[in-house]
Amino acid sequence: MAATLQEILLTPDNRPKVVADCQTLIDQEVSDKSGISGTAIKLAYKTVTAFASGIIHDAVDALLPDFVAKLEPYWADFTASGGAEFGDYLAKRGGEVSEALLSVTDERAEKSERAPLKKAYSTVRPSGVKNVEAALPRLGALIQKYAG
Repeated sequence: MAATLQEILLTPDNRPKVVADCQTLIDQEVSDKSGISGTAIKLAYKTVTAFASGIIHDAVDALLPDFVAKLEPYWADFTASGGAEFGDYLAKRGGEVSEALLSVTDERAEKSERAPLKKAYSTVRPSGVKNVEAALPRLGALIQKYAG
């Protein structure tokens, strides 16, 4: 039986590397944004990172188990189906996967008592599905890197 994402990504050896790779992925995705919505995302990201310098790293580390849990059924289906590229698999289910992942950040934002962070999140959340969908091929490749 194939290893679960938890067994692959959350080991003491892999977790710090996965967190660092996720932060790089986020930086790349933000950098790639353009237009009015891209400007809003870049501003929100700058606001959040200026508010607390290690916040992206810490947030990824804190949320990683929840993200992994949301991705686990997709990984199980992908491995059972013998797919080649997990990024392609995720992209084909873009809206569904994006909403599953965003449910984690929605819950966290709801519970946050940091007004600047809540405001920044509420600014970018309306375009969240589209932006997460755009990142799914990179996310799938990142996950597959550790699974191989």
